[in-house]
Amino acid sequence: MEQEEKKQKSQAAENQASCPPQQPASPHPFISVIPLAVLIALIVLVVKLFPDDALAGASQVALMIATAVCVALGMGIYRMKWNIFEEMIKKTVGDAGVSILILLLIGMMSATWMISGIVPTLIYYGVQIMSPIFFLPCACIISSIISVMTGTSWTTIATIGIALMGIGDALGIPAPYTAGAIISGAYFGDKLSPMSDTTVLASSIAGADLFSHIRYMLYTTIPSILLSLVLYLIIGLCYDSKPVDISQYLTGLSHGFNISLLTMLVPAFTGWLIYRKTPSLITLLLSALSACICALALQPEVLVKIADEDSITAKSLFEGIMTTCYTHTQVDCGMANINNLVATRGMAGMLNTIWLILCAMCFGSCMVASGMLHAITHMLLKSIHSTISLVCSTVASGVLLNLVMGDQFLSIIMNASIYKDEYAERGYRPELLSRSTEDSATVTSVLVPWTACGMTQSTVLGIPTLIYLPFCFFNIISPLMSCLVAILGFVPKPQPKESKASVAEESDIH
Repeated sequence: MEQEEKKQKSQAAENQASCPPQQPASPHPFISVIPLAVLIALIVLVVKLFPDDALAGASQVALMIATAVCVALGMGIYRMKWNIFEEMIKKTVGDAGVSILILLLIGMMSATWMISGIVPTLIYYGVQIMSPIFFLPCACIISSIISVMTGTSWTTIATIGIALMGIGDALGIPAPYTAGAIISGAYFGDKLSPMSDTTVLASSIAGADLFSHIRYMLYTTIPSILLSLVLYLIIGLCYDSKPVDISQYLTGLSHGFNISLLTMLVPAFTGWLIYRKTPSLITLLLSALSACICALALQPEVLVKIADEDSITAKSLFEGIMTTCYTHTQVDCGMANINNLVATRGMAGMLNTIWLILCAMCFGSCMVASGMLHAITHMLLKSIHSTISLVCSTVASGVLLNLVMGDQFLSIIMNASIYKDEYAERGYRPELLSRSTEDSATVTSVLVPWTACGMTQSTVLGIPTLIYLPFCFFNIISPLMSCLVAILGFVPKPQPKESKASVAEESDIH
C-alpha cells in the first residue's frame, strides 16, 4: 500500500484515536481484559480444530463472540448505551473502505501476474541461479531492498514475494520458512523506508523528525535484521532438503506458459509507477491491467484453457481474462505440485480476508468505545518506574494494541498518543517513543491472525499466520531488541526540565 490512500486512512484513524467516545464510567482493568482473553482462547481453539480453514468462518465467529462479550460487559455492568458502540463501528468500518479496495486489487493483480507468465518466468530463471543453502537469506535481502525502495510491505509480498514462494518450493524449501524470510525482509523496509506510511505516521504522532526517527531506529533494526539473516543462513546450512529435480519444474513451467523475458516489462512498469509515487489504488489497477495485456499477447492459449474453449477467439480471450481477475483458475503444467503452485484465486480469494477484517474492526471499535482498551493501557502506565520499564511498557503496549485493535495504524497512533506525555515529562527524545512504537506495533501486526496485515499476508502467501509466525525472525526479534537496547543503556539520558527546549538539538546516544 502506498502513501496517498494510507495517509487518508491514517488521518481518519488519528481523528478516531484523538476523539474517543464518552463513557459513563471507566471499566476496571480486570473486567477490560475479559473480551481479549475470550478472543485469544477462541482463536486457539479455532486454529486447533480448523487448522487449514481458520479464515473460512470460524475466526470471524470468534471475533464476533468476543465483540458480544465486550458489549455485554459495557452495557450490563457499566450501563453504556448501544449507540456509543454503533457509532464507533460505523466510523471504523467506513474508514476501512480504501483498504478493502486495495485487498481486492491485490487479489486481481496476483492472479494476472501469474496467468500472464510474470511469476512463472521469475520462478523459471530464479530456480536456476539460487542455491537452497543461501535461498532464505537471499529472499530476505531481496524483499528488504524492494520494500525499502517502495516503502510498502504489502506490494512487496504480493509481487516478488509470490515469485520467491514459487522458487523456494522448486528448491525444496518448506513454505513457512520462505514466507518468514519474505515477511522479515518486507517489514524491514516498511519500518525504515522514508516512503513508508508507518514510518511517517509513527514519527509524526510522536513529534519526531522523520529522518532523525529513521537514524534512531538503526540501533535496533540493523542488529535485528543481521541476526535474522544469520538464523536463515543456519537453517540453510543445517536443513537437509530433499533433492529436487529442477528440470521437472523447468519443463512443467515451459509446458504451461510461454516463458519470456518480455513479461518483465510489467514489473518494470509497476516499479516506475511506485517511483513516481502514484497512489496505490491506481498503481495496483494499472499493474493488473498491464498484466492482462501481457497475457493477451503472450499467453492466449492459457486464457483459452481457462475459458474452457477450443479455439482462440475474442470471446474466449475476454472470458479467460475476466475469470482470471475475479475467481479461481488452474493451469495444467503436467505436474500436480506445479499446478498448485500456479493456481490463482483472483478477487474472490480475498473475500474471507475482507470478512475477517470487518469482524476485527468491530471488536477493536467496541474495545475503544467501551473504554476497556484505555483501562488496560492505563494499568500499564502505572508500572513505569525507570527508563527500562518505560521502553518495555511501550513495546508491550504496541503488541497488545495489535491484539486488540486488529489494525496497524490505530495501534501506532494509540501507542504513541498514550505515552507521548510520559516521555516528554521524563525528558526523553520523541525518537525514543517513535522507535519503540515501530519496534512493536509496526512489525508485530503481521504476526496476529486477525489483523489486516496478518490476514492479508496469510492469504497472499497461502500460509496460515500462526504457521509462518515462528520463522518471521525479524518481526519477533525487533521488539525484544528494543527492550534489550534499553536494558543495556543505549538510550539518551533524560534531559532536565529546564533544558527540554534543547532536546531536539541533541543527537548523541549515551
